[in-house]
Amino acid sequence: MENRERLLARVAIDPEIQEGRPVIKGTRVPVARIVGALSAGASFEELRDDYGLQDKDIRAALAYRPRR
Repeated sequence: MENRERLLARVAIDPEIQEGRPVIKGTRVPVARIVGALSAGASFEELRDDYGLQDKDIRAALAYRPRR
């Protein structure tokens, strides 16, 4: 499995993209949308198909989300 630092490098924050919300680099897909979709029962396959993501992108979103 990818180490956390490599995964987090796939996340970007740019005030010009999605109002500065964290997104997957090279996309406009917010981390929160990915995590929310997974929480609602979406599969990795659905996210790949719907947003053109790679598994590494989805794992990056999970690695980025704040821990409770």
